[in-house]
Amino acid sequence: MVRQTRTASLYSARNISIFAIPSLIGVALFMLPVPYQGGLTIPIAILAKWIQQFLGGNITSLIAAVVVLATLASVFTKTLAPRWVTKDPFLNALLNVSPIWFVVRCFGAVFVLLAFFKVGPELIYSDVTGGLVLYELMPVLLAVFLLAGLLLPLLLNFGLLELFGTLLTKIMRPIFGLPGRSAIDCMASWLGDGSVGILLTSKQYEAKYYTQKEAAIIGTTFSAVSITFSLVVITQVKLEHLFAPFYLTVCLAGFVAAIIVPKLPPLRNKKDCFIDGTTRDDNAEQTPPEQSLWGWGMERALTKASQVQSFRQVFFEGVRNAIDMVFGILPVVMAIGTTALIIAEYTAIFDYLGMPFVPLLELMQIPEAQAASKTVMVGFADMFIPSILAASIDHELTRFVIAAMSVTQLIYMSEVGALLLGSQIPIKLWELFVVFLLRTLVTLPVICLMAHLVL
Repeated sequence: MVRQTRTASLYSARNISIFAIPSLIGVALFMLPVPYQGGLTIPIAILAKWIQQFLGGNITSLIAAVVVLATLASVFTKTLAPRWVTKDPFLNALLNVSPIWFVVRCFGAVFVLLAFFKVGPELIYSDVTGGLVLYELMPVLLAVFLLAGLLLPLLLNFGLLELFGTLLTKIMRPIFGLPGRSAIDCMASWLGDGSVGILLTSKQYEAKYYTQKEAAIIGTTFSAVSITFSLVVITQVKLEHLFAPFYLTVCLAGFVAAIIVPKLPPLRNKKDCFIDGTTRDDNAEQTPPEQSLWGWGMERALTKASQVQSFRQVFFEGVRNAIDMVFGILPVVMAIGTTALIIAEYTAIFDYLGMPFVPLLELMQIPEAQAASKTVMVGFADMFIPSILAASIDHELTRFVIAAMSVTQLIYMSEVGALLLGSQIPIKLWELFVVFLLRTLVTLPVICLMAHLVL
């Protein structure tokens, strides 16, 4: 009787409105595919482009100022340790970073100044290294971070993930060993941008919805490349007429990797506990026997909605999210992305790392295996470099394989890798490299098989 009374109180007009209206807006912004400039994307990505267009040439000045300001604020905090910073959990976490991340942040500030003013060694500020990161990648990230930070509470705070998590656990848990709500991260990445999926995953990990192992798996496996960027990649290798079989290949290879790679080290060895060391209750995802799956999902969603006391509080949480992303992650992306691209462009390291793939590519009957091998490992620096290198290869089959491989490798240091390292998700640089290598080895046979069937 008590439970029936409590359930009835949950289904009040207030709770239903608080759940339904913001959640529908969130779904529309982050997951509703809409046609845009000849392709499909999501409204949040369109809004991000509008912000970039509105700021115009000033956006790089703003980015440089933010990165330098974040670094100077960290230097100030490390040097003087003012109480008004160290006693504030948000400011302390934002500015009083660990020694390693402090050094990374300093390098980010140096790189951004050299690239902005085009001074110092050209290998740092050239259009294929620091210039690429500052002028091509960072404006996109700044716009996405501002919007995602402010608007992610629409997905996180009003019950949507509680409902989807309950409904999709029956699929996600048996197949991938993940909570049902992780499907939302994948959808946000697939339809919009991989960075949105990572930010969503990071915030849910910090809020104790994902364990360390789950967050690492989702961040490295389900932050899928968007449909829009996949079209850019296939266009670069002049095979846009094969987009449908190409994207089918990407989805199939990604599905296989999502099943196999998390079962291998290092992801398999991650601790299955929350950020504070506690573990998940074994019954946390169980539906009560007297309730339907939908009914239990709605009850959990409305319970979450009932806890919203003030929209102002939710708004300020979004503002803190945006500040955390912009100040905390942009310097990391600048430092790590520029370093990775310098290694890719000015050294032969990735060429040497790709040499062991020559016999494998020849075994799979891929033409021009020597040229293709040079693109295999360079994707760790940036996803788009393999497609640029592949554009000069004659055989369509080889270009198809390289383009699909670059998309399914997923971990590239100029964006996704740097975002993961800059987040609270527990993953190290060497682990990202191993995951990248495993994804390459797992997806390559699938892609080659599909390429032979298609071409």
